[in-house]
Amino acid sequence: MGALEGKVAVVTGGASGIGRASARLLAGEGASVLVVDRNAEAAQEAAHEVGGAALVADVSRAEQWGPIVDAARGLGGVDLAFLNAGVTTGEEDVTKVTDEQYRRIVGVNVDGVVFGTRALVPEIAAHGGGAIVATSSLAGVIAFPGDPIYTLTKHAVVGFVRSLGPRLAQDDITINAVCPGLVDTPLIDGEIRDVLADAGFPLIAPEAVAEAVLGCMLGDATGQAIVVQVGREPTAYRFGRPPGPREPGAAGKIPPGWLADQGSGAAG
Repeated sequence: MGALEGKVAVVTGGASGIGRASARLLAGEGASVLVVDRNAEAAQEAAHEVGGAALVADVSRAEQWGPIVDAARGLGGVDLAFLNAGVTTGEEDVTKVTDEQYRRIVGVNVDGVVFGTRALVPEIAAHGGGAIVATSSLAGVIAFPGDPIYTLTKHAVVGFVRSLGPRLAQDDITINAVCPGLVDTPLIDGEIRDVLADAGFPLIAPEAVAEAVLGCMLGDATGQAIVVQVGREPTAYRFGRPPGPREPGAAGKIPPGWLADQGSGAAG
């Protein structure tokens, strides 16, 4: 009996890289996995590998989340979700980013997480609770000049997760973000891969990120950004506290919980 026996997991971007490694691991722990991806052939291959189901969908389009929910219900409902689909612009010069590039990356990296959470939370709550994990990046907690728009989207995922943690806890749902460094996936193209290899820079195996995803799903912590790096245990990033107001008594005018750490990993 695996740790996820009898559970149903939705994995977006599940046909390759981190998503496929995670689908494999979750299935190995007993979960029934719905692999969601835009690549129909690869999604079917991944689903066949893990004994699950495949669905072709664009997670950036709100209307396609209804069919995703219906497909998950066909497996028995939704207990777990890994909102992993993501893209990059590959452009460091913001003046060269096209409208099409911008809309695509925000659609997949941000809308895909927001629409997915909105659609799946009621389903998970109806099953008595569960877990949501979203893929951010190390670029979600640091500045990454190599792709500022990608960095923007990954910061958005971290802020979304940290803010939702306390609210979803009321429905016995945890939500966390995994923030890996450079992972050995198709997003690392040949030129970048060659540069990293020449420099002796190690890439993270997708399976290592999958282990962090599983840890989030099995744990009780919520609202955290879990950093994954080669040779290190997955670690919750510690956020500093912002300066507060100086005006005497100003803090007393703010409703409790608005600015204070709510015990969800929102501050270190």
